[in-house]
This record gives sequence, C-alpha cells and structure tokens, in this order.
Amino acid sequence: MPEDTVPDDASPGEEPSPDGDPPGEGAGLGAVDREILALENLQWKYQGAKEMEIRRRLNLSPTHYYQRLNVLIDTRAALEHDPMLVARLRRQRGDHG
Repeated sequence: MPEDTVPDDASPGEEPSPDGDPPGEGAGLGAVDREILALENLQWKYQGAKEMEIRRRLNLSPTHYYQRLNVLIDTRAALEHDPMLVARLRRQRGDHG
C-alpha cells in the first residue's frame, strides 16, 4: 500500500481550519474570527459606522456578527489571541468571572 503523503509545509495530522487558514495561524482562530476581534478593538465615531463596516468587511448581518462574537469570546483560542479584549467583552456582557 502507498504511504499517505504530507506536503513539506504541513505537519502530519494538521489540516486547515474551516476558514481555510493554515494550522497555527492566529492561535487557532480563523480569518473571520480574527477580523471580528479586530473590529471590536476599534472605536467608532458615528452611530451605525460599525454595522456598516461589519457588512463591508465580513458580509455578515450585525445580528449574525454579534451572535458569533458572543460564542467566540467564550473560546480558549480567542482568550489566547487577545486576553485583555476578551476579558473586557466578557465583563461588558455581564460575566462575573
């Protein structure tokens, strides 16, 4: 039987994430999740500007964005990627731990 081959730039057992990112990029976060966290780090001058940017950058509705953000900030990968941001978002959500 022929052996399975692994590309030179990949380790055995590693596969791209569902967002198509190589393993190890962004502490286990996909491109969309990293972009969501990046948007949360920005300050918005005008009402509605953030929602417009969510649609432009991510092609997501604001409702879907906030649902995904709420799940994302509960992940270990997000906490490892940006611990201060995730802690702040959890506090804003009302978590007490």
